[in-house]
Amino acid sequence: MAERQSGKSHSILVIEDDDHIAQILKFMLQRQGFLVTVAADGAVARSHIQASPPPELVLLDVMLPHVDGFELVRVIRAQAGWENTPVIMLTAKNQEPDIVRALDAGANDYMLKPFQPNELLARIRRYLRTVP
Repeated sequence: MAERQSGKSHSILVIEDDDHIAQILKFMLQRQGFLVTVAADGAVARSHIQASPPPELVLLDVMLPHVDGFELVRVIRAQAGWENTPVIMLTAKNQEPDIVRALDAGANDYMLKPFQPNELLARIRRYLRTVP
């Protein structure tokens, strides 16, 4: 399912500080054939973004230690090669100002925790269909 035309699997960066949620996401995505990298806090994620080639999609929590998700969206959009990487915010912050702030910062989508796995996978597939 996550196979690309070339036979290479899609890569996803998961930025999530809750180890339990990060492991669930990693397991769920790997079962679908995705290559998954996990960053456990905002500082690690920022270093990864600045030093690595972009994944095909980023799942990003808002409330993170050191650097929050709003700032990380700005880092992603400013990083050469990462500008068009789809970013799905996955967070418990359910207030309209937070949603607007995330979308205005450059997030492509916003999902609330607790999330429904099949809905999340459908959104991921939607964005990956547009990846060349």
